[in-house]
Amino acid sequence: MTGTGDQADRQALSRRAFIRQGTLFLAGSAVLGNVAPRTLAAEGGTTPRVRIGLVTDMHYADKPPTTSRYYRETLDKFAEAAKQLIAEKTDFLVELGDLIDSAASLDVEKGYLKRIFQELRAVPGQHHCVFGNHCVQNVTKPEFLEIVGQEKSYYSFDSRGYHFIVLDACFRSDGQPYGRNNFQWTDSNVPPAEAEWLQADLKATLHKAVVCIHQRLDMEPPYGIKNAAAIRKTLEQSGKVLAVLQGHDHRGDYKEIGGVHYCTLRAMVEGSGKDNNAYAIMDILPDNSIQIRGFRKQKSYAWK
Repeated sequence: MTGTGDQADRQALSRRAFIRQGTLFLAGSAVLGNVAPRTLAAEGGTTPRVRIGLVTDMHYADKPPTTSRYYRETLDKFAEAAKQLIAEKTDFLVELGDLIDSAASLDVEKGYLKRIFQELRAVPGQHHCVFGNHCVQNVTKPEFLEIVGQEKSYYSFDSRGYHFIVLDACFRSDGQPYGRNNFQWTDSNVPPAEAEWLQADLKATLHKAVVCIHQRLDMEPPYGIKNAAAIRKTLEQSGKVLAVLQGHDHRGDYKEIGGVHYCTLRAMVEGSGKDNNAYAIMDILPDNSIQIRGFRKQKSYAWK
């Protein structure tokens, strides 16, 4: 892994911008740049109110690669990400699902989870793990939550004047939670009880909100959840949701629907070597504008 002083590995954040659907995009990515802590270089040094580290689809496993997924390399890729997040003093880290990949046995799969979560804990602050379908291939949700020290699979919290919502779409159409190979990955849903909780939670908060989920809310299956349209309606009607952060679709993507920004982060597991890494830092400014600075293969965005 290279350090922040390695000029050969550093790429400056591109200043080229273009407009689509009223949204400003910044093209290109940054790699281990010397950004002053708690400042936002692309916005003339404006201090963000909250700074968040983002990773997704790490699929850590101690097993040989497939055609495009390099499971063992996740450790080195995340080590680079962790160094950047620590240097920039992120307030907390959100892992957007599929933290691990499947194993031949339950004990081995739990070992994968313990190993990679040990690495996540190296980043100071809170660590929020969103449930992805691969997180509960053999492991059950209670087993996963116990290992990562998290009480619930869906919940909300406040940080520096903003409201953050973690959703769990790892439920079958009949309402049963994923676990022990009892599901098809294309059948993902936010069940009625969680949907009702979401509506009440948004109504109760006084802050602008950011939603974190694994499967996509901005499209239909297979990558989107089956009741995505109903959940989007709840988000739009609240008038409080600034953005939705999601994973699952390893290519990454962006859409704006009903005034809400939907950002699908690129998978960390895809491709071999440091140049194929992908992670991001999200800053929310006092005027509620957002910048996502992508590193390596992750694209960068800025939204007013």
